[in-house]
Amino acid sequence: MFKPYSNDDDVLNIQGDALTVSNGTTRIVLNGTLELTQDQRGLKAALALKEAVDAIVAALHAHPGLPAKVKDEPDAKPGVVDNPFN
Repeated sequence: MFKPYSNDDDVLNIQGDALTVSNGTTRIVLNGTLELTQDQRGLKAALALKEAVDAIVAALHAHPGLPAKVKDEPDAKPGVVDNPFN
C-alpha cells in the first residue's frame, strides 16, 4: 500500500509505467501521461489514481501542523571523489 509522505523511496506505477507517483517526505511527484480509456483497463487505472490521490489528501488532512508552504530544497551538491587514475 502506498503511504504518502512516509519515505523518499516508494514509487507507485499506474498502468505499467504510464504514470508514476513518487513518494517523498515533503512532496509527492506525479510523472507521465495516463490515458483513462472507457473500458476495464481505464477503470482500473482511474481507481488506482483515485486511491493514490485519496491517500495523499488523507495524509495532508491528518498533518496537525501543515505549513502554508514547504521550504524549497536546494539541489544536492555533488560530492568530490578522488580520481582513481592518479
